[in-house]
Amino acid sequence: MTGASVIWHVRCRPDTSPKDYRHVLDLLTDFTPQVQPLPPLAALAQVRGSLRLFGVDAGELAARFRVRALVQAGVDTHIGVADTWATAATASARVGRSGVLHLPDHRAVEHFLSPLPIQALHGIGPAQAGQLQRYGLHTIGALAAMDETVVCRILGGKAGRTLRARARGIDPRAVAVRKMPESASESFGFDRDVYDPVLVRAALLDLAVILGDRIRARGQTARGLTLAVRLAGGGTAERTKRLPQPSAHTEDLRTGTLRLLDAMAFQRARIRCLTLTAEDLRPAEEGPGTQLSLDHAREARLRLEPVIDKLNARFGHRVAGPAAAYRKAS
Repeated sequence: MTGASVIWHVRCRPDTSPKDYRHVLDLLTDFTPQVQPLPPLAALAQVRGSLRLFGVDAGELAARFRVRALVQAGVDTHIGVADTWATAATASARVGRSGVLHLPDHRAVEHFLSPLPIQALHGIGPAQAGQLQRYGLHTIGALAAMDETVVCRILGGKAGRTLRARARGIDPRAVAVRKMPESASESFGFDRDVYDPVLVRAALLDLAVILGDRIRARGQTARGLTLAVRLAGGGTAERTKRLPQPSAHTEDLRTGTLRLLDAMAFQRARIRCLTLTAEDLRPAEEGPGTQLSLDHAREARLRLEPVIDKLNARFGHRVAGPAAAYRKAS
């Protein structure tokens, strides 16, 4: 804890459009140059250097920004203000009617975090929360008070240390000033208009395999997927989905992709081209660690994935992979 709350975690409403989200990011730079986008709906801002300029504390400055975002961008934002990323993000989800929750010091942070349910801690996944609850740790305060060795035995070393530290209001991550995170895309064009759902799904699976190979090779994970479909006659349809957790695993990308296709609810539409984009790519080491899984079949498939990657890297793409991907139209 630094003793001075200087980080904002800004959340936009779920119905905020990409254009309005970018407008919010632009408005943030009027208050501080240190802005880190967290697409599709959030951002971090380090405002320490702005407090003297504006002559107010970080909470009051957040309230001013919130009014400006509402007036100029038409976007209602919720802002958590604290001295660490994780605490500010936890706070922004529980701001109440004012839209701003300011935690000015360690005592305020401890008072806020301690009674919250364990699943409210920023960065914890449902499997991790479930494991802790099975050991009787139902609140963030209980996690903070538990011996680190015990927590690491429950969650694993990295995840245990990281989440226990966040429960205690500790998070060394700094606001990383950068442009919108990069993405990676792959397209497949049919040589004729296709409405066979088996062929369409096979093509999409192949795109997910290619993107998974690529971003794993870069040491990255994706936080979202966008599927763009070009229909016969030139019409297009597009839909974006946030992944439950950052991933580069083909299985997760495939599941997200097929859910996007199902959500489009095409009724025998003739399809000419598919484009799949992995959005918001980040270094794989970011985050508290791999989620625990009780699905042993899934764990076995994930252990096989590096072997498949090595085979494809050595002998060429699609030497090994999911069988369904080989049913594409040619």
